[in-house]
Amino acid sequence: MFKKVIIQTRRGIKFIILSAIAAFLVIGAIAFLYKPTYSVFINGEQVGYTENKSSLQHKINDYVEKGEGENNVAFVQVENMPEYKLCLLKKNITTNDDEIFNIVKEQGVPYYRYYAILDNQEEKVYISSFEEAENVISELKSKNSSNISNLTIQEKYETEVKDFTTKEDAVAKLYVEPVKQVTVASRNSSSSTKTTGSVNTSSKTSTAKASLGITLIKPISGTITSKFGAGSSIRRSSHTGLDISAPKGTAIKAAASGTVTFSGYKGSYGNMIVISHGNGVQTYYAHCSALYLSAGASVSQGQVIAAVGSTGNSTGPHLHLEVRVNGVAYNPQNYLY
Repeated sequence: MFKKVIIQTRRGIKFIILSAIAAFLVIGAIAFLYKPTYSVFINGEQVGYTENKSSLQHKINDYVEKGEGENNVAFVQVENMPEYKLCLLKKNITTNDDEIFNIVKEQGVPYYRYYAILDNQEEKVYISSFEEAENVISELKSKNSSNISNLTIQEKYETEVKDFTTKEDAVAKLYVEPVKQVTVASRNSSSSTKTTGSVNTSSKTSTAKASLGITLIKPISGTITSKFGAGSSIRRSSHTGLDISAPKGTAIKAAASGTVTFSGYKGSYGNMIVISHGNGVQTYYAHCSALYLSAGASVSQGQVIAAVGSTGNSTGPHLHLEVRVNGVAYNPQNYLY
C-alpha cells in the first residue's frame, strides 16, 4: 500500500514537471513569435496598433490642449477619442502610432481664443491677447474718451481666426472725443450769453401731420406732462411742443442726425439747442441745464447734445421738444412717444 502511494506521488511530480516544461515552452514560443500590444479603435473601427498606449495618448492629449503650435489656439475639439484593447501581435507586424495620430488630427476642430472690445455691447475690434486689450482700454482712459464707461473686454472662442487690430488702430477706432459743454448765461444773468446761431420761435402751429422724410428717436424717456396745443397760465399762446419730465441732468439725445443751427439762451425757452435735419425740418430742445454743442456742429442720431434742466419759463426739470417744418410747429406725438 505504501509502495503504491510512493509510485503515484512520483507520477504526479513527473506530470507537474512535464506540464511546467510544456507551459514554459509554450510561453517561450509565444514570446518569441508575439509581442504584447494594444489594438486601437476609433468610433468602433480598428485603426491600428500601438506598443506604448501611454505615449500615444499623451501625444493626442497635447494636441487637444495646444493644437500644433498655431497662434491663439485655445484647444482642439476631437469628437471621437481612441479606445485601447490589449492583445498579442506577431512580431513581424509593425505598429502605426503616427497614422493613428493623423486620423485623430483629421477630425480635430481648432478653437481660437481672442478678445473683443465692445462699445455698448457691440463688438468693435478684435485683439489677440488680454494684456493688449487692457492696454487699449488704459490708453482710451488716459485720453478721456467719452465712451470709456461703455467699453468692455470679452474673451471669445471661434473656429475661425479673426483679423486682429493693432493697439494704435484700436485706440483710433474706439476713441470718442469728450463732449464740450457750452457755457450759457442763466435766466437772470446780466452778462452776455455765449449764444451761437439763430432760431425762429414763432407761435405758428399746425395740427396736420407733415411728412418729415426722416425717422425720429426719443431724445429722453420720461412722463409727458404737457401735450402739444395745451393752454397754460405760464404761457401766452398754445403749447408749441411736448413736455417730458425727467431728473435734472438727464442726457438729451439728438432725435435725428443733422446740424446744430442754434445753441444758447432764448427767453422763455431758457437754454435751447436746435438741430436742422434738412428739407426745412428742425427739432428744438429747450429748458436745458447744459448745452454740449455750438451752432455749426454736425450731430449723429442718438448723440448726447444737452442735459435736462428747468431754465427759462419752467416750473420743474423737463425737456420741451418741438418738431418744426419751415418754421411751423407740428405735434411731436405724430412722430414719437
